[in-house]
Amino acid sequence: MYKTYTFHYKVSLLALAGIAAFAADWPQFLGPTRDGIAPGPRPGTKAELLWKQDVGRGFAGPVIADGHVILFERVKDRETIVALDVNTGQRVWMFDYDTKYQDDFGFDDGPRSAPTVSGGKIYTFGAEGMLTCLNAASGKKIWNVDTHTKYGFRKGWFGAAGAPLVEGNLVILNVGGTSAGIVAFDRETGKQVWTATQDEASYSSGTVATIGGERHGLFLTRAGLVDLEPATGKVRFQFPWRSRNDASVNAATPIVVDDLVFISSSYRTGAALLKITGSKYEKLWSNDESMSNHYSTSVYKDGYLYGFHGRQESGQVLRCVEFRTGKVKWSEEDFGAGTVTLVGDELLILRENGELIWAPAASKALNIAARTPLLPGIVRAYPAYAGGVFCTRNEKSLGCWRLR
Repeated sequence: MYKTYTFHYKVSLLALAGIAAFAADWPQFLGPTRDGIAPGPRPGTKAELLWKQDVGRGFAGPVIADGHVILFERVKDRETIVALDVNTGQRVWMFDYDTKYQDDFGFDDGPRSAPTVSGGKIYTFGAEGMLTCLNAASGKKIWNVDTHTKYGFRKGWFGAAGAPLVEGNLVILNVGGTSAGIVAFDRETGKQVWTATQDEASYSSGTVATIGGERHGLFLTRAGLVDLEPATGKVRFQFPWRSRNDASVNAATPIVVDDLVFISSSYRTGAALLKITGSKYEKLWSNDESMSNHYSTSVYKDGYLYGFHGRQESGQVLRCVEFRTGKVKWSEEDFGAGTVTLVGDELLILRENGELIWAPAASKALNIAARTPLLPGIVRAYPAYAGGVFCTRNEKSLGCWRLR
């Protein structure tokens, strides 16, 4: 069912004149390679507003693909996917469906998972566990699967929050159902291809990588890390990684560098680095002092991790950690929560207070090159960056800026 509503947007003279086509897209959570890294030259340090408009509720960050910003939001009692022209913010199409999701803790009741755009299709995973596939050009529904009904999806603390992972002809999700934990669907039809584990879902989005010449699907579930064959669902190994505190979450996406896999969580759990050889792993180090990610994923550059350490509500620390050892190289106390995106050699640090900070990815110290406020209020959704355009949202607004 389609529904029409009005957006209010501000368009700059630059946008009206038209801007260059994107050199690359940001088609899914954490970007093209699901690691928070964007290709391309160093971004400019002046943020020029292209447009800004009111949007519905949700923690799902925007993505950018084929000249469109795709946003997954909640408008009244409808989970809504909308495509906007990246230059002007004008709506191209929208699709919506009913939702009854209510957050048990009084937080935002919109969707949590960013859309995934691949092969002319858009995949979304709603807060109640509705997996939907749309035509990217028209917004028309191709198929959907109610994972709550089909697999006994368990709501957990904050609903469903893992972004769909496209691998080959599959869409793979950590559904966390009582009958199936991780599920692969045919990307064209939505039919189930395989299931694996009975782990509860976390709020972490899975990733894939080639290790030792073989494809590995890596999912940080509520119970720990699962390494499986993406084509078949065969589990290579499971590495327990969960807080002893029941009121806890695993949220950061695993980071893969060559044959090494880094996982991190908060709630007195901490980080671990594993060396993967076939179906076996070796733990190189683990502790709760190096990089304890709460809800955001660190980025990797030239042997170092850059990310947020500690609980969001306790005042996080921004720091740099040596990847292979866990040694802390520098730490900025009381920095507040946020996300980190790497563009070339530059860190784009988006603080939860809506401030954007530019800083080179350097292991000796944090040297801030520039900073500017983008949005007021609280910014927790992950941003998207493509071809010099930075797009993010807070509780009520979505904006796009050209970094010049």
